[in-house]
Amino acid sequence: MSALDKQIGGGHYKDMVIQPVEFITKNNLGFIEGCIIKYISRYKDKNCVEDLKKIKHYVDLLIEINYK
Repeated sequence: MSALDKQIGGGHYKDMVIQPVEFITKNNLGFIEGCIIKYISRYKDKNCVEDLKKIKHYVDLLIEINYK
């Protein structure tokens, strides 16, 4: 059994055609970009507006760290 077949705390990732962790690692994305992918992938099935706010926060962090 692959670790991708198991999820702790819900099923919002394992039912996706491509799990966020697969996309993130195969595209060599950094931590902040990975968080954005993770939250945008699940927001409708898990925390809705809270996840959208997290995405906004991570985008703000990305801009601040890389462009200020």
